[in-house]
Amino acid sequence: MPRRNRSGALVVLVLVLTGCSGGTEQPDATGAQSQEPGPSPASVPPPPDSFTLVATGDVLVHQGRALTQGARRPDGSYDFADVFTPVAGLIGDADLAVCHLETPVAADGGPYRGYPSFAVQPEIVDALAGAGYDLCSTASNHSLDDGFDGLTRTLDALEAAGIGATGTHRSEEASRRPTIVDLDGVRVGHVAATFSLNGVPLPAGREWSVDVADLPDVEGVLAAAARARAAGADVVVASLHCCLEYDDDPTATQVAAVRALLASPDVDLVLGHHAHVVQPFERIGDEWAAYGLGNHLAEHSTRGYPTEDSVAARFTFTRGPDGRFTVSQAEAVPLRIEIGDGAVRIEPADPESFARIAAVLDRRGASAAGLEVVPG
Repeated sequence: MPRRNRSGALVVLVLVLTGCSGGTEQPDATGAQSQEPGPSPASVPPPPDSFTLVATGDVLVHQGRALTQGARRPDGSYDFADVFTPVAGLIGDADLAVCHLETPVAADGGPYRGYPSFAVQPEIVDALAGAGYDLCSTASNHSLDDGFDGLTRTLDALEAAGIGATGTHRSEEASRRPTIVDLDGVRVGHVAATFSLNGVPLPAGREWSVDVADLPDVEGVLAAAARARAAGADVVVASLHCCLEYDDDPTATQVAAVRALLASPDVDLVLGHHAHVVQPFERIGDEWAAYGLGNHLAEHSTRGYPTEDSVAARFTFTRGPDGRFTVSQAEAVPLRIEIGDGAVRIEPADPESFARIAAVLDRRGASAAGLEVVPG
């Protein structure tokens, strides 16, 4: 369904590719999307030569703490909109904003659960949409915390809010369809995978429900990226959920998986999650990897640790003379999860946090390769 982001660029979710249908768009024999006759070519503006993508880290709603206490309304519902207000401009001003929704949502009214097996307030999805997100990866070690029903309920909630999703699937057919968005004529594909399901087996007969990668083997992710490229994607972004929590350096397995992804002509950018702390950015050739974006929204039981540090990655893609889009500007915006009495806010990082995050981001030479660390 069409959504208009804060910059005014029209973002169209490719509905048939994300498991829903509508309008006059129909799949062709390749599984890509064709359009019924429309305006003459002379009346259609040319596609843009550049676009900006903003991506953020893990979204988790822990229960019984300041976040849920502050968001609870008198009628028993929840409103998380204020949590994102300080960064809504950063998110909404992007042509494409990508989140990572790590946990399934429960039914309206609950029951709700937090760590270690989540089923969270569905109102978090409304807050993500209100902040300006267009896409979310949903493949994580918590994808099956509430079973297959929770997985499909989460996809339904995202769809109802106008947010695309990738990494989990309602059907085998949907698992083979690439998720693509159209940015006024520039098509961006999004693929995702997780390294683990915390020991929860894939549902019998529904092994396609979560994209799981036996890292460093990323063949399944590469196959999904190739399908997106074949369906017309100009740019393909891969979200990878792995590997070691609370370590701000990527593991050898993580590095090998990222390099394998970026070695493919079908992947242009890698976004990492799961560590719950910020990890370095790295330029590999003319492509970029953000190994770990940290938490975007979380409230761990320990306080004052790097789990409250966060970063928004902002990449500007520009079309070259050969028609190919590459990153022309790489930026990182340090953020901080501020936890108070009965309130949680995601805010621009204070000077101390900014310096700490910037130092981590540069551990693999990102600044010398062109990364700009900028205030929010």
